Amino acid sequence: MITALEKHECPACGGQAEWEPTTQKLRCPFCGTESPYQFDRDQGKVVELDLVRALRELPDDERGWQTERRSVQCQACRAVMVFDPARVGQNCEFCGSPALVDYQEIRAPIRPQGVLPFRVDAHRVRDDIRRWWKSRWFAPGRLAIAALVDTVKSLYIPYWTFDAQVHCPWTAEAGHYYYVNVQGHDSKGRPVTRQERRVRWEPAAGVVDTFFDDEAVPGTQGLPIDLLKQIEPFPTAEVAKYDTAFLLGHVVEHYQVVLLDAAQRSVEQMHAKLVALCAQQIPGDTYRNLAIAPEYSGRTFKHILVPVWLLSYNYGTKVYQVIVNGYTGTIAGRRPYSPWKIALAVAFAALIALLVLWLNGPQ
Repeated sequence: MITALEKHECPACGGQAEWEPTTQKLRCPFCGTESPYQFDRDQGKVVELDLVRALRELPDDERGWQTERRSVQCQACRAVMVFDPARVGQNCEFCGSPALVDYQEIRAPIRPQGVLPFRVDAHRVRDDIRRWWKSRWFAPGRLAIAALVDTVKSLYIPYWTFDAQVHCPWTAEAGHYYYVNVQGHDSKGRPVTRQERRVRWEPAAGVVDTFFDDEAVPGTQGLPIDLLKQIEPFPTAEVAKYDTAFLLGHVVEHYQVVLLDAAQRSVEQMHAKLVALCAQQIPGDTYRNLAIAPEYSGRTFKHILVPVWLLSYNYGTKVYQVIVNGYTGTIAGRRPYSPWKIALAVAFAALIALLVLWLNGPQ
């Protein structure tokens, strides 16, 4: 975990306090004493950084973790984690592998501008995961015993968010349906008249002006992106200014998607949304040959940390993961399937089909 600039000592025993999601306070893990931690969102608003300037050269005062830290990389899943330098002997928090090596950055990392603090605690997460398993009927019955929820871990993972004002002219061909009567013959050769739909194409053009606020791009390599997308969104409006007090007791992942790549992905995401917005403006019933020419301005970005609970477990020879949004509690994951339950379901479906055939058969 990262050690804060201030030690945030427990007022009762002097131990190192940790951030408690349920109470939104600092809590001593040794004696249980809680101490309030005040932060003023108005005084500590998260600052958007100019993207063009950052891509040219980010100044050194925007880099670093503001605290002593040690970065290690897992040789199995390639995730990079940031720990207290005194912490030794740990396994990878993402896949459990002990194959960790020191990770040396070419340059100091871009410091997070904000943190979305944990709001869902470990007790709720364990209960929710148990209920999630029970709702998956095809999961093996002994899964809840084999995959111990006590091993769930709390992580802060990196995200980039991007803002941009966009002026987007578009052109397309708008299609309008109309119907004509067509003479023909039916299957017996008798003349019939039927209606046939056709399309009248006309040129169309327009402009979409919109603002993208906090277009999010994951910076993680330790979690499957498809699962991560299922637990989004993370409410970026609730992000607090970066403060190491929020990180106490949790592991932080170093971003593996650099700013330049994240910025390009954000443009791709915005482009797809712009296509949909422009398509909504096209008159008529259908369209073709839509072309957009977006112009981006006022582009800014933030590097933020968002909370995730992670359960990695082995079942048979495979490793499975369940992840939980540490702010909203949304769950996504992979789990094994029981061949016996699947076979039973197939047999039951076949039995129902035979019964229906028998009931609808010749009387």
